[in-house]
Amino acid sequence: MGERRRGQPDSVGEPAMPYWSSEARAQRAAGIWGGDLRAVSTTLEPWRDEHLPRLAREGCRVGINWTGPRLTGWDFTVPEVLNRIAHAMREGPYATSG
Repeated sequence: MGERRRGQPDSVGEPAMPYWSSEARAQRAAGIWGGDLRAVSTTLEPWRDEHLPRLAREGCRVGINWTGPRLTGWDFTVPEVLNRIAHAMREGPYATSG
């Protein structure tokens, strides 16, 4: 993925909504973007069960932990993010026995 900014289309023309794994990272990003942006915390369940489905309906990708002075990084489709969560939680198609 190339250089990205909040709401800008990616290489396939889809906007991305950024999220960070910690409040400190989100606060740094809000400071870089400026304006009236602020970090808002959420837990996994509402993010996975409410926020991500809404992004999918809106045709948005998910930007994860964008960093640096220009806030660049990777973005993923909602199903890709849900699969990664399932894998990390050992649920769903990526769950392993034992």
